Amino acid sequence: MTQVNGRPINRIVILTGAGVSAESGLATFRDSDGLWEKHDPMEIATPEAFERDPALVYRFYNARRNQLQDVEPNEAHRSFARLQSQFSGDVFLVTQNVDDLHERGGSEQVCHMHGQLNSMLCVACSQAQPVPGDYDGTTYCPACGVAGKLRPDIVWFGEIPYQMDTIVSMLRNCDLFIAAGTSGVVYPAAGFVQEALAAGAQTIEINREVSEVTGYFHQQRCGVASREVTALVEELLAD
Repeated sequence: MTQVNGRPINRIVILTGAGVSAESGLATFRDSDGLWEKHDPMEIATPEAFERDPALVYRFYNARRNQLQDVEPNEAHRSFARLQSQFSGDVFLVTQNVDDLHERGGSEQVCHMHGQLNSMLCVACSQAQPVPGDYDGTTYCPACGVAGKLRPDIVWFGEIPYQMDTIVSMLRNCDLFIAAGTSGVVYPAAGFVQEALAAGAQTIEINREVSEVTGYFHQQRCGVASREVTALVEELLAD
């Protein structure tokens, strides 16, 4: 059986953040040259911002979604998909990222706690729908036919992330928690490591630099996600 620090591993929970997709060429929000440098988050990613200037929010998320056409999954995405398909136990993948690179990298199970760029949500009927292309305040909902009620299916600041009950349940029953490419700043995801520790799990962080929660991890592997994730997956599957 696979072991980490001498402990048997059967159930793995993985958390990924912007650092995993950055190597594919996606601009991140927190880098010095990231998307937040061009926009104040409170002007874009809150319900109040959408109510105040919906045209700006539509343009921003249409541009972010269109950027996905120019990037491809990297080795970190593909390695996590390989772990999911080849590990003898259970692997649950939760991501803070709103792109589709995990799916395109081969992962069949991905929990998007912050929503998805390729999905739009109707406020009128509460149905999420695939995005057919650029849309705005004049677009009709494919489900209910009402116009002007579609918004990005994104969890904005002040909103509750998706599937939190499932995520917490998985954390409380895992043997190994891996966090890759996440800053440890945004809650509730920043608190996942403490939840896993309370369950007795081993914890591994992969990041290019020390995060806000590095001290809670048994192992900290510094480096780019594509290299460090690939190496860790090789180790786990070799066991």
